Amino acid sequence: MYAPQQDTDLLLGALRDEPLPHGACVLDVGTGSGALAIAAARRGTHVTAVDVSWRAVCTARLNARLARLPVRTRHGNLFAPVRGQSFDLILANPPYVPTPDTGRPPHGAARSWDAGRDGRLILDRICGQAPDLLRPGGALLVVHSALRCPDRTLAHLRGAGLKASVTHRRTIPYGPVLRSREHWLRTRGLLSAPGQTEELVVVRAELPV
Repeated sequence: MYAPQQDTDLLLGALRDEPLPHGACVLDVGTGSGALAIAAARRGTHVTAVDVSWRAVCTARLNARLARLPVRTRHGNLFAPVRGQSFDLILANPPYVPTPDTGRPPHGAARSWDAGRDGRLILDRICGQAPDLLRPGGALLVVHSALRCPDRTLAHLRGAGLKASVTHRRTIPYGPVLRSREHWLRTRGLLSAPGQTEELVVVRAELPV
């Protein structure tokens, strides 16, 4: 787990723009510190926050208590802890940095950013599984780097019958993880644009009523 970054802030902006009725059911998957879950709870929604890291779950639980807001926290891998449930809104800020193959899964803080050889290991799982958890008229908001092919995200979600589009964008300097892997990424053709900035995008996908 690590402190919220600009991708979280961009997703918070998308959350503020989302029309949410009082009492809506919200899922924050990969909650980290719980910033998104708490922002949703402030709007009078019923929030479930999930993370694979026990440290993140405990941090999100503590932050919700400090904010005096009801957030149900669950430990587990992506949607496993909420299997069989449905939601009006799903929020996701998954890891999306391509990762050299070390022969072992990421651990510790690296689970917040390491995302397989093409950076889409978790993204593709979210695109494949989230539609089954949405109620009619419900929406998924997912943030990731434009370097990780937003068109592929849109194609996955549209293929599942959702109406999907990019709704928010922001250009930021490379963070420390991307800078540390820049040479490897360029060598593999995963980073071709000159300079050291990347664009973040929020994809919104809605299940038709």
